[in-house]
Parts: sequence; C-alpha cells; structure tokens
Amino acid sequence: MIAGYMRSYKVIVNKSTVPVGTTDRVRTVITQGLVERGVELPFNVCSNPEFLRDGTATEDFTKAARIVIGTASERVRETMRECYAPYNRKRDKMIFMDARSAELTKYAANAMLATKISFMNEVANLAERLRADVEQVRKGIGSDPRIGYDFIYPGCGFGGSCLPKDLRALVRLGEEVGYEAALLRAVKVVNLGQERVLFEKLSHALGGELRGKTIAVWGLAFKPNTDDMREAPSRTLIEALWAAEAKVQAFDPAAMKEAERIYGQREDLRLVGSREDAVVGADALVVCTEWKVFRTVDFGWLKAQLRQPVIVDGRNLFDPLEVRRVGIRYYAVGRGECAPSL
Repeated sequence: MIAGYMRSYKVIVNKSTVPVGTTDRVRTVITQGLVERGVELPFNVCSNPEFLRDGTATEDFTKAARIVIGTASERVRETMRECYAPYNRKRDKMIFMDARSAELTKYAANAMLATKISFMNEVANLAERLRADVEQVRKGIGSDPRIGYDFIYPGCGFGGSCLPKDLRALVRLGEEVGYEAALLRAVKVVNLGQERVLFEKLSHALGGELRGKTIAVWGLAFKPNTDDMREAPSRTLIEALWAAEAKVQAFDPAAMKEAERIYGQREDLRLVGSREDAVVGADALVVCTEWKVFRTVDFGWLKAQLRQPVIVDGRNLFDPLEVRRVGIRYYAVGRGECAPSL
C-alpha cells in the first residue's frame, strides 16, 4: 500500500495481490476512520496490481508490458500517469479500469499462466503413453500465433510464490460467491500430480529399489535466476526420496542457503558446491531446474560418475538421442520413446 499526493489530494494505491473488493473495503475503513475523528480529507483509493517475476522484478517494473490501474476517478488517473511517466514514454502502456476488475486481472493473469503449464503437462503425459514426442508437439502448436511459445514448456510442475497462491485464491473466491471454478481446480490437480512425476520415473528406472540409494539433484529453486524454493518441484522429489529412505546430493547455483534454511543439517542431505560434486558416486541424476549451467554436459563423463547410467530430466534439457548414444537411460517428460511403460 503506497500513498501519493497531488494538490493536497491523497491517493492511496494498493499494489499487492489482494482479494477482489479490497480497494472498496479500504475506502470504507478510511472513510469511517475520518468520520470518527471528525476530519475532512479528500482521498481516493485505487488498485495497481504488480506483475513482477522472481529474478527480473526491476526490469519487469521499469519495462512493463502493461500498467493496470483500477479507479473511477479522473483525478487519480492524472496522478498515476504522473507517477508512471518515466516508465511510460515509448508507448502508452497504461490500462484503466474499475478497481474490482484490476484486482481480478492479477489473479486471472497468473491463473492463465498456470493453466497453460498444466495443459502442456497434460499433453506431455498423453504423449508418453502414445509414444509421441511432446517437444515436437510443442513446436507444432507454438508456431500458431494464436498460441505462441510462452509457458507451453512441459516439465515437473509449477511452483514459486505467485502461480500456486493466486490459483488457490481464485478458486476460493469462486467458492465465496457460489461458483465452482472447475477448470481452475483441474489445473491445480494436474500440477499436484505432475510434481510426483520425477519420483515415479526415478523409481521405475531403479526398479522400485530406492532404499539406500544416493540421488543427485541438479536444481532446487522453482525456476532459474532465483533462490525461491516455495512449492518447488525439487522439494516434492527430495521429500519423497527421504520417505523411501534414499539420500540426496544436491546443487543449485543460487538456492543452497535457502535449502539449508528449510531443511537444516540432515544425514540424508548433502548440499555440494558444484554440479560435478553432486553426481560423484550417485546412483542416478534428476534435473529439477533449467539453469543454463546444466544445459551443456559431457555425457560420457557423466556416465562415468554415476553408479547407474540413469538421468531423469524434469525440464527436457537434453537431446534423447545424444544421451542414449553413450548408454545412459534417459527419462524425460513426454518424450515418447524415452518414456517408461507406465
């Protein structure tokens, strides 16, 4: 919540993700407070949802694709145009609407992105069973300008602080107004199932025998360029491995301290300083995060480090033929010929 001033006129701007109707409630609370104090102060409240991503927040703010403002006041519009003038030069990116619509826009944007991810993961699961390659399917549908390539990369599910939270919030808002958001519930269900895919593929690859095994994990953050591990697929995998009495050797370029903060010191978790250290003596490798440092690999060297030649690639980073050529068993997401018989 921030406040701006223009000719003794106060504008209170709500920039956080909040339930629809919050701007109206804030306005009511302030009005009641002023009445109780016997104070006359002209003010208004507007909604200004943020669309910032972990790892690129500064650029997302200064080079935003759109600036959404929820208000019915022309005076507030003038104030917000003045506030955003330095970041609105090349073209007018400001979109004005009523406050409730602005609040819903934030939820709807993240729910749409989550839906695209779950849809593509659903297609990937079909591709495995149909012996098709989801990466070729992705290129085929992404080339359609009505669809595009953004957020149609299959993998081991979405995490972080925004998509899961806003998806749940939108479902809950539906319940509050007597509407069952069936599609959004399905998006959530698909993602919960997708988070188990890595463990299931690994268990299949190792014949169901995980007890006493050491598993290398590349990537802990829910996505590259952040240390955020909130609802990260790596956590689902690691905790499932512990439940199966396996050990973990993990590396992430940014999230090592965060992993230590979350899990502390454990005998079944070894946080190492490089991707190379993570695979030495491990029984198999699982890729959870698509960091650039993981994309280029000498697979001959990698095979020599692993006790069993097994890679479970939760982000489809590698060329299946190249990996298999050196004798590594490769399990990706929706890659047809490399899929286990589920």
